[in-house]
Amino acid sequence: MTEIFNPQMPESVKKLSNFEKAFVLVRALPYIQNYYGKTVVVKYGGNAMINEELKEAVISDIVLLSCVGINIVLVHGGGPEINEMLEKTGKKSKFVNGLRYTDDETMDIVQMVLAGKVNKELVNQLQKIGGKAVGLSGLDGGMIKAKKLTADGFDYGNVGEITDVNTDIITANMKNGFTPVVSTVAQGVDGNAVYNINADTAAAKIAVALGATNLILLTDIAGVMRDPKDPSTLIPEIKISEIEGLINDGIIKGGMIPKIRCCADAIHDGVSRACILDGRVPHSILLEILSDEGVGTMFSC
Repeated sequence: MTEIFNPQMPESVKKLSNFEKAFVLVRALPYIQNYYGKTVVVKYGGNAMINEELKEAVISDIVLLSCVGINIVLVHGGGPEINEMLEKTGKKSKFVNGLRYTDDETMDIVQMVLAGKVNKELVNQLQKIGGKAVGLSGLDGGMIKAKKLTADGFDYGNVGEITDVNTDIITANMKNGFTPVVSTVAQGVDGNAVYNINADTAAAKIAVALGATNLILLTDIAGVMRDPKDPSTLIPEIKISEIEGLINDGIIKGGMIPKIRCCADAIHDGVSRACILDGRVPHSILLEILSDEGVGTMFSC
């Protein structure tokens, strides 16, 4: 028997009258109508995957949106779990330009953890509260194909650059009411059997290939801030033409640069909206889709 999800309700919500709760639902109606039948790609990782309360909120958001007719594709990372497994085997994590250096032994662990443990746990959590989910990897149905990443003259090991995305297996499952949960390992087209793919990059490419309405990247920060130490300096919306200027000014830097370029590429290639959301805020996905009060930075043309 499917477990009935009963989240912990904040005290502020408990104090709402039934009339006020009904009003909140009615206010969400136009947003539901706007997204009904459309596709949203969510990249899930970072703190929102580690903290159990946040994980519960993300999972419930996805099931709720699916129940009201919005197609969700969940693309996930699993960095902390990979680090933990590497430590158990006595192997140190190594990063090059923010990407995990992936030798053959590390690739075996990445594939085992992402396509196995993490992927199936997410599928199980979605189904425990009444969702319909199917776990996929980039290898299934030839979904993601890649070649060795050789950017900037660095050696990243078995890290791949996506050459093609085939969404047939994703769309077939969505048509049957399933939420695809995608781990980002890819089929090599240049001799290597399997490549490790950055989850942000994979989510952006999948969103473009699906013609998604929205790409959401969950992160561990409030969004793009003019002062990283001051959340009140959050920039709620950035046009993609402004990105390079913000990089040159040092406002966008470090690990945020590739994330933001993924958003810019998705917008450039036809995705209507791309957002970097604060995954530390419970129900940030619902706030983004079903209200005008998102909790991050939105990118637009």
